[in-house]
Amino acid sequence: MSDHEPGEQSQQPLGHPPHGAHGRVPTGRERWDAFKRSPFLPALVLVFILAAAAGLFAGSYTYSMANPTPHHVPTAVVGSPTPDAAHGKAFLDGMEKALNASLEVRRYDSVAAARRDVEEQKVFAILDVGERKVTMDVSGASGASVAQVLAETAPKVGEEVGVPVTVRDIKPLQEGDPRGLAIFYISLAAVIIGFVGAIQLSVHARGLNPAERIAFTALYALLGAFVIAAVVDWWLGAVRLPFVESWLILALTMFASGMVFTMFNTLFGRWAMLPTWGLMVLLGNPSSGGAVSWPLLPSVLGHIGQWLPPGASVNAQHTAVYFGGHQHAFPFLVLGGWALVSSAVFWVWRHRHPGGRGVGAVHAVRRGG
Repeated sequence: MSDHEPGEQSQQPLGHPPHGAHGRVPTGRERWDAFKRSPFLPALVLVFILAAAAGLFAGSYTYSMANPTPHHVPTAVVGSPTPDAAHGKAFLDGMEKALNASLEVRRYDSVAAARRDVEEQKVFAILDVGERKVTMDVSGASGASVAQVLAETAPKVGEEVGVPVTVRDIKPLQEGDPRGLAIFYISLAAVIIGFVGAIQLSVHARGLNPAERIAFTALYALLGAFVIAAVVDWWLGAVRLPFVESWLILALTMFASGMVFTMFNTLFGRWAMLPTWGLMVLLGNPSSGGAVSWPLLPSVLGHIGQWLPPGASVNAQHTAVYFGGHQHAFPFLVLGGWALVSSAVFWVWRHRHPGGRGVGAVHAVRRGG
């Protein structure tokens, strides 16, 4: 007689094979197939991915920022450092040697013309070579790290070659941002919150249809960017922002970042975080020129960074804050291009996106009800 009540089914311990004809020991292939269907495989994969990401994250920032070295510093030279002005030539040669031949000398007829190109961010410093002295004008707003390297190197070279050197900062940073990092931090916030917001939409608002998903990404980008700008400028007073322009730059950055994740989520599903993190954080932020100016970055990173959303955001924001009236179209084209391409890829392959309220989902709900 059975110990079970009528209608009660015998329960087998979880993970053990059933009794009777099906109680054989699973083969290795069967165990592997069961492991692939379990949550343990993706969890194990994530363990190794996160370990690698931690090392790459630390390595990417250390490689680009731990020992910044001049590679390519456009410098205006006013005067005529020829053999007739031996002290000027000796100073230039000494600077080239001290900076590993990284100065890109550009000749100008006047200091005024050179200063115009400082405003256009075409040169980072001005060397005015006089008859008995050299004046070096640096631009802290163009790049605090570059200005620091030049300001520290010039007097030492002047002492070596016997030339008096005067260093001036003709475009200083704002008092609340003495290291020039505030712009990098607000751009970093826009990038990270941009794709984190898209991740949260995919988790907590999974049922959004494509047009709705794009609209809500734009909505949190506009509101989030406004809050970032308001906190940094109105509340903390760290940086005086051209508010509307800075707000819109941050909003475009957040939207582009969010749509980049949405694009990768469409193409790669649950693994979308990998290419997003790699593009935006591991590669994009260290090469953005925000923490270390691009002339001090490894040359490849300096070029790549200008074409990625973090670098474009830093460039546009930096120009808006410190070089108003000299804004360039290029960073906006980069940000707009990433936003447009990501949105287009998502829209064209929207049927592959794991979210939405499709017909199949509606039918499944009705059958369940």
